[in-house]
Amino acid sequence: MSKSSSKSIDHAAPILKALVIHPARPLRGQAALEARDPNARLEEAVGLAVALDLNVVEALVAPLRVVTPATLFGKGKVEEFAAICEVEHIDVAVFDDQLTPIQQRNLEKALKVKVVDRTGLILEIFARRARTREGRLQVELARLDYERSRLVRTWTHLERQRGGTGSTGGPGETQIEIDRRLIAGTILKLKKELEEVRRTRTLHRSARKKVPYPTVALVGYTNAGKSTLFNRLTEAEVLAKDMLFATLDPTLRTVKLPDGRPAIMSDTVGFISDLPHELVEAFRATLEEVQEADVVLHVRDVANPDSEAQARDVETVLSELGVTFDEGKTVVEVWNKVDLLSEDDREIVEGQARRNDASAVSAVTGEGCEALLRRIAGLIDDSPPVEVSLAAQDGQALAWIYRNGRVLSRYDGPGGEVTLVARLDAQALGRFERQFPGAQVSALFSVVRPAELRVSRP
Repeated sequence: MSKSSSKSIDHAAPILKALVIHPARPLRGQAALEARDPNARLEEAVGLAVALDLNVVEALVAPLRVVTPATLFGKGKVEEFAAICEVEHIDVAVFDDQLTPIQQRNLEKALKVKVVDRTGLILEIFARRARTREGRLQVELARLDYERSRLVRTWTHLERQRGGTGSTGGPGETQIEIDRRLIAGTILKLKKELEEVRRTRTLHRSARKKVPYPTVALVGYTNAGKSTLFNRLTEAEVLAKDMLFATLDPTLRTVKLPDGRPAIMSDTVGFISDLPHELVEAFRATLEEVQEADVVLHVRDVANPDSEAQARDVETVLSELGVTFDEGKTVVEVWNKVDLLSEDDREIVEGQARRNDASAVSAVTGEGCEALLRRIAGLIDDSPPVEVSLAAQDGQALAWIYRNGRVLSRYDGPGGEVTLVARLDAQALGRFERQFPGAQVSALFSVVRPAELRVSRP
């Protein structure tokens, strides 16, 4: 083959044209009051399709008054979708709903294109984005659990016939039964591997508790700005894009709190409404970081008109995982993206944030982030303050306190001696007293610092 002809070969995957349909089901009562706007749901579904590199050429909200068991929609609507697919040369039809295996197969026959439902779309995105071994295991487990119900009876030509002398018998084990058995075996194997991952995570958490560093977990709706805020607070470089599910694998970094010891911050996978139950179960190991965290930051996109509904969806998924906000868990709502609001709307939102004890921030510009760090430091430092007196030559002990505690105030004497008022948790205080027996440590029964002490840093 010549060089010129080899250059003309395009090895890139073709861009598929997509039709996105959001079925608007009729709702009544409280469900209707709390329901998200159908156009917002459609926009989210388009975002999911774009995240999968599909070229969305048509998107529409289709009212669904009566559910048809065979095709979800009635005959007229299905014919309308088929006409759009033919005219626009559609390759993939995305239904923003959960389809049964029969509905998916019948729609593919009627539309003559590939049909994907919401669950399949999210699973495909997760499969592409997962990078770590744990993430790939969890996605593969969820995908197999989903596909197990999609096996339909289309392999009868591969049925095994029972043998035996003088016996014609009926069909033996069919191909579909073989497939199901193989999938069940693979699922069992993946669950065992995930149990090992869960055990390893438990060991890592036990090791961190011995340090001990407090832990802060970020949760929130997908595209709420968690990764951008994570990068801002920890000075990390985690991928952050204006895209649904830009990051999937959990990331842990150290964050330096004002005048205090470091904490460990974890960035978890974003949630979404109607999250497939297969994924909720599969990512249980990852989200255990949220269950074990000392402080949970619930990041919300206040510039999104559906912010309230998104917050309810996050709380629903967390409750499914056993993380509830009324069981002593310290949860701080972080209202992100205030920089996208108009001046008038921003004043209203910031006033509401103060009344609701929320922190209004902009992860992009950094506004409110220092105040958020100070708030986190105050929440995790619940140990009583102690006064520590150090001689001029005790520089190592002084540095140790700054690394492992939170210094509230400091007084430098004329002879080089230093007096600190600091917060050290019980384990850190015990280690300090064993490592530096010459230091004078006394408990303070009031958090009010002496007037002669001034706040400073070494």
